Amino acid sequence: MKPFECKQCGTCCYGEGGIRIQDHELEKISAFLGLSTHAFVETCCLQKHGKIYVACKPDGFCLFYGSDGQCRIHPVKPKPCSLWPFYPALLKDKDNWEMAKGACPGISPYCSFEEFVRQSEQ
Repeated sequence: MKPFECKQCGTCCYGEGGIRIQDHELEKISAFLGLSTHAFVETCCLQKHGKIYVACKPDGFCLFYGSDGQCRIHPVKPKPCSLWPFYPALLKDKDNWEMAKGACPGISPYCSFEEFVRQSEQ
């Protein structure tokens, strides 16, 4: 069993405020959706403190989390989504990793921190 294997449960797609979109990602996501960058930002994003974030639906899930459990922008998803759960903070701090392990069913409860870090390097 791998230390991490995505279960497509949506746990990481729930909650507002964490998915910041970089400028180069705005263009890729907008084009993928067939929208102008301006229209994408106005209809799909939140702007806070001069930064742009993915908006959430009223149920608290990411705007792009589909009812089928699939990401509607998977091929062009923002970097934080692509990195999950291999965030630098989880790879450097065992306590942070333990918290993530308790929250994400895709992280094996039986793997060691070292196995998890090794998988991130592959």
